[in-house]
Amino acid sequence: MRLIRKIPLLAWIIIAILLGILVGWASRQGGTDVPVRVFATFGMVFSELLGFAIPLIILGFIAPGIGSIGRGAGKLLGKAVAIAYTSTVLAGIMALLSALALYPHILKGATATAISDPSASLVKPYGVTVDANGVETLPFTLPPMMSVTTALIFAFLLGLGMAGLSSTRMYDLAEDFRSIIEKFLSYVIIPLLPIYILSVFANMTYAGQVQHILRVFGKVFVMVLILHWVFLLIVYAIAGLVRKENPFTLLGRLMPAYVTALGTQSSAATIPVTLRSAKEAGVHPRIADFAIPLNANIHLAGSMITITSCSAAVSTMVQGHVPRFSSMIPLILVLGVMMVAAPGVPGGAVMTAVGALQSMLGFNPTMIALMIALYLAQDSFGTATNVTGDGALATILEGMSRKQLATTATASTNSVNSADGANSATGADGAAGTDSGNSAGSLAESMADTQAAADATALAHSDIDAAGLESVSDDAPHVKKTPRSRRRQQTHKR
Repeated sequence: MRLIRKIPLLAWIIIAILLGILVGWASRQGGTDVPVRVFATFGMVFSELLGFAIPLIILGFIAPGIGSIGRGAGKLLGKAVAIAYTSTVLAGIMALLSALALYPHILKGATATAISDPSASLVKPYGVTVDANGVETLPFTLPPMMSVTTALIFAFLLGLGMAGLSSTRMYDLAEDFRSIIEKFLSYVIIPLLPIYILSVFANMTYAGQVQHILRVFGKVFVMVLILHWVFLLIVYAIAGLVRKENPFTLLGRLMPAYVTALGTQSSAATIPVTLRSAKEAGVHPRIADFAIPLNANIHLAGSMITITSCSAAVSTMVQGHVPRFSSMIPLILVLGVMMVAAPGVPGGAVMTAVGALQSMLGFNPTMIALMIALYLAQDSFGTATNVTGDGALATILEGMSRKQLATTATASTNSVNSADGANSATGADGAAGTDSGNSAGSLAESMADTQAAADATALAHSDIDAAGLESVSDDAPHVKKTPRSRRRQQTHKR
């Protein structure tokens, strides 16, 4: 069992696709649809379960995600969130523009319009009936507790409310609910995904659609990898201008984080290596300790590139044309917020995005399965892009905060000097009081930024614990885990 758990998710996805093709081909050659129908029945049950879970995933991740960002105060937090959101959205727009320019050429003739209507070509699950109007009736349904739109608005409302409350009880409850949903994803949804993908590919092979799908997979996979590196070159070029240093030198120093993320498939589990690499690249220790754990939770530019490219590819396959720019931009803007709350575990970003794909692009269960398979096939490369980009964003944040760092350092020095002066000359109490008052504000702000970094690190550790992953230590400084409720109490005592 332990050996099975060590097999990466990507390997399971590849095995599932190959087995699905084999099952569909064997069923077609044997003239029987029984194996395909059995898997299709499983796919129907899993699709209903996934539909039920999507609003809970949105609520469980977005509400505490927004609530945690609103805490911790400090000017650095606002700058870091703004930079991360801008980077993520611009990465999505870059991917969209590339898709609009390239898909009409590289995906020409690779459409599969029958996929949009499963009843037209795919084998139906057992128990499904079709009336005279062609409406299917499923033998098993699991209606969600609320719609995706309702869950989004409710999550935003709760998140903003928790950020403004002085009490931590609601936030602690939301974090516990988040842990429950993460465990549900890690122990139920993610392990069953390969079987679901197997059922879809078996059905499409039996229906004669798989050749188109694999052809599209290869082309989109290559395009996504190229876009990842184009993004990294752009963001490190900006970081190089800010630092006035060779961007390739900066990028080279973050390569250990890139390679580590390829293996872990988790931004959270790669934090120690990313943190050490960023400091070796010359990022100020205070900025690195703050920005790297935070960006591991809120900066998913690589995942945004993949989701945008893959969703546009699936839409092109099904609808026969590339989606319009006006229909994709709202999706990118919403995903930019949803990515903030995506868990830093394998497949977390795409599972968080499923609700938006269904509500805004009208993806059906088969399209969702294709989307998940296409995304997970390169999840490790998207994660590597995320964590490597975190180093560039930390460098940019340092350039934007030099004055603040200098002020805090000066305030700390003045605080020590004021204390010494007060002990040696009581007549200087007035001047010492003034210096201490000025330094107190800067030190309080520094403490708030440090607490925000600790909260971000603790959030990343909760992702790792919930998913059963292990953080990569690699000589990085260890962050002591403090119980969340006691940590919040300490914050309010300050």
